Amino acid sequence: MTEKEKKDQEDLAPESIEEGLYDELTGQDNAGQDAEFLKTQLELKEKEVAEHYNNYLRALADLENYKKRAARERADLVKYGHENLLRDFLPILDSLDRAMEAACGSDNMEAFQEGLALVRNQFLGCLEKYGVEPVAACGLDFDPNVHEAMLEVESDSHEDRQVVDEYQKGYLYQGRLLRPAKVSVCRRRK
Repeated sequence: MTEKEKKDQEDLAPESIEEGLYDELTGQDNAGQDAEFLKTQLELKEKEVAEHYNNYLRALADLENYKKRAARERADLVKYGHENLLRDFLPILDSLDRAMEAACGSDNMEAFQEGLALVRNQFLGCLEKYGVEPVAACGLDFDPNVHEAMLEVESDSHEDRQVVDEYQKGYLYQGRLLRPAKVSVCRRRK
């Protein structure tokens, strides 16, 4: 290399250094702007996270309140669930009271029996309203799902395993057995 070339390189070197410094300074300014931008973005995200966390806490509190309210409603349903049924029984009780008063003041047994039949029909109507119905028994084939055999009777006038007599009525509630009918069942003589 000639001296002239060396001198040219030396002349260029300080300019290159100054340009490098300028670039670095400019880069630092960009980095400062980037840092400021990132800091702003971080603050926004922190606010967003805090908002989501608050929404989560509110939803959790709402869920707990719902659970408590549902438990209270279930307890009230158990506690007061039979209120309508009992309210419908009250007129029947009133009718029985009137029948008792009438029986005490009168010697007419026929009127008393008619009154009791009316009260019985009123009570059966109330039971039917709530889905209680009697189990059919006499004259039907014995069904262990709805009948309870109390005894077997030998007879030629009935079919084998046919219900002959009913000792206690059975009842279904909404199609489900509430109480089986207690019956006697025919066994054919051999």
